[in-house]
Amino acid sequence: MPPRDLARLALLGALVGLPAGLVAFAFIGLVHELESWLWDDLPVLLGADAPPWYLVLALPVLGGLLVHLARMLPGDGGASPIHGLHLGGAPRPPDAWGVALAAVATLPFGMVLGPEAPLIALGAIVGTWVTSWARMTDQGRTVVATAGSGAAMSTLFGGPLVAGLMLLEGGVGAGALVIPLLVPALVSAAVAYTLVTGLGSWAGLPVGGLAMPGLPEYETVLVRDVVVAVLVGVLAAVVARLVRRAATSLAGLEPRLGRGPLLLLGGLAVGVLALVADALGADPQEVLFSGQSSIPDLVASGSVAAVLVVLVAKVLAYAVSLGAGFRGGPIFPAIFMGVAFASFAVVTVDLSPTVAIAVGAGAGMAAMTRMVVSPVLFAALLVGRPGLDAVPVAVIATVAAWLGSAVLDHRDLLGRRRADADEAAMAAAPAGTALPVPAPSVPAPGALQPGVSEPGVPEPGVPEPGVPEPGVPRPAAAAGAELTPDPPDAGERP
Repeated sequence: MPPRDLARLALLGALVGLPAGLVAFAFIGLVHELESWLWDDLPVLLGADAPPWYLVLALPVLGGLLVHLARMLPGDGGASPIHGLHLGGAPRPPDAWGVALAAVATLPFGMVLGPEAPLIALGAIVGTWVTSWARMTDQGRTVVATAGSGAAMSTLFGGPLVAGLMLLEGGVGAGALVIPLLVPALVSAAVAYTLVTGLGSWAGLPVGGLAMPGLPEYETVLVRDVVVAVLVGVLAAVVARLVRRAATSLAGLEPRLGRGPLLLLGGLAVGVLALVADALGADPQEVLFSGQSSIPDLVASGSVAAVLVVLVAKVLAYAVSLGAGFRGGPIFPAIFMGVAFASFAVVTVDLSPTVAIAVGAGAGMAAMTRMVVSPVLFAALLVGRPGLDAVPVAVIATVAAWLGSAVLDHRDLLGRRRADADEAAMAAAPAGTALPVPAPSVPAPGALQPGVSEPGVPEPGVPEPGVPEPGVPRPAAAAGAELTPDPPDAGERP
């Protein structure tokens, strides 16, 4: 990209930063105010000191109904959070209302999701809308939309550095797009973060920091801490995989049950899980919501049974929230899950709460997002200055979670290949012709793939699609046949 175009995109990114940051602050403030009114003020109006059981059941169900209505608007309320964050897209401005309303109906009503995914989508929409007057290519509009996402992420994750790293690790800056994509996003994120830091005599908007208050200083790394970090990383990878599979299976029920009933049942299930945890002696508020504000109470619980009850209920509610069709982000519940695993070591082997938060945050975020550097930086921001020496241990936990996820992915891929091979061996087609292979790289515009002729010109000796040759049986479809098949051997009929 010419330097002149890059400078223009950087200026547009700066222009996007302030409105995207303001939208992010307004969204977060609205969610917090609504959550406080529903779960603190409303019980008082009903004459109770804490949310009564019927409110714990009713509010998530009401949230499910509102999400169903919001998803009828353009944009389906944003992308599903089952498979992680969606970075680098360019949502349409008409989708804004559906995205915002679906998230507002999810987060303050107690569902176990975070605000990051709708913030990223809203930031991208703001970037697209603010620069709609500018003449740009589709690539340029994607860059500016990503700049809006970076601005929104900066206000949530504590600065432009985390936003830039997440965009880079999220894959949106791959290949030749890395500089033209990240430069406008970093500029936009920096401009948006001045809303937090202030400018000149203006002190900035009041916003709580990410650092957990009251953590003891972590002084030195112990062998015990390293062992705990590895175990937490592996456990986080395994449980994150189970959560994603359970959520995917639950989402598969939507065609049979319908979107509305599935959302209502999902909200009811989360409320029931919170009440069960309450009956077993845990705080139901720790089961509900994303879990960010409950992390200090979790590491200070002092009871293995209490941590176990909260962990099991939270993981189940997390899977339901992901799979039932609610809209939000998957990061903060995964961080809570990782910290819960580390909290067992706080109770049993006197692990420092500071290193427990660092280890759990890095492992949980890495297991769910498949990032490495961003989780370490985010863990460092959570523990702040007292946990500076805990960062190396967080690195070990993050790498263990990433490697564990990679091993599980590899085993899953091998399992699918073996299953497809067994089915293909019994089919009419030669064994192996229906085996899935990794998706090929996208060729450059106008380039031809090997063995593919120009459009409209049939390859010599190759029948046209859909017209089988006489005497050649049509191959039976095998599992995974929707994926790209292996190319046939030389001389073999395709």
